[in-house]
Amino acid sequence: MEEKETVQNEAVEEVVSEVTEEVAAADDAQAAVEEKAAEVQEEVQQLKPQRRGQRRRKIETVEPVESEWKEQVVQIRRVTKVVKGGKKLSFRAIVIVGNKKGQVGMGVAKAAEVIIAIQKAVADARKNLITVPIFKTTIPHMVTGRSGAGSVVLKPASQGTGVIAGGAVRAVLELSGIENILSKSLGSKSPLNAANATLDALKSLRSFSDVARSRGIDMKKMLG
Repeated sequence: MEEKETVQNEAVEEVVSEVTEEVAAADDAQAAVEEKAAEVQEEVQQLKPQRRGQRRRKIETVEPVESEWKEQVVQIRRVTKVVKGGKKLSFRAIVIVGNKKGQVGMGVAKAAEVIIAIQKAVADARKNLITVPIFKTTIPHMVTGRSGAGSVVLKPASQGTGVIAGGAVRAVLELSGIENILSKSLGSKSPLNAANATLDALKSLRSFSDVARSRGIDMKKMLG
C-alpha cells in the first residue's frame, strides 16, 4: 500500500513539474513578445511626424558651392521661320556669361522653349569667351567697337565713377569685371549689335605691357 502511494506521489510531482516548466516557458515567451512589441512601438513613434511645439532634430545639409560664373539674360524674343505648310515659332535668347575677373562671352541660341533657348545660349557663350585687360578697375585706353549698323565707344574712368552704360553694354562690362568706365552707344539700338560691338571693343584693347614689349622698351620708359 505504501509503495502504491509513493508511486502516485512521484507521478503527481512529475506532472506538477512539467506544468510548472510549461508555465515558465509561456511566461518567458509572453515577456519576449511584450519586449518586441515595445521596440516596434518605439520605432513607430520615431517615424511619426512631430507635433507642433516639439523640437525637431536638426538635419545637416551641405550647401552647394556657388559657381564663379555669372549669367545675365539680355533679351528673349519670339521669332518665326517660314516653312512648308506655315510658320514655325521659336524663341531666341541672348545671354552674357562672365566671371567678373576679366573673362566674358556672349551666346545666342534658338529653341521651341524659353528655358532650352537660355541653356543653349549659355553653352554657346562659354565657348566664345574673351579675356579683357583690366587696368586698375578700368580699361587701359579709349577704344571703339563696331557691329553691323551699331558702334560703342568706351573710355577709361577714374575710381568711383562706376559703370556708365545701359542695356547690353552694361551687362557685358559688369560681367567682365570692369568697375569704372564711360561708354556711348551710337547707331543701331539692337541689344545684339550693342553686345557684339562692346565685345569687339574689348577685343581691341591692349595692355601696357604688350605695347611696351612690341616697342622694345620697358614699362617705366613708356609711361614716362
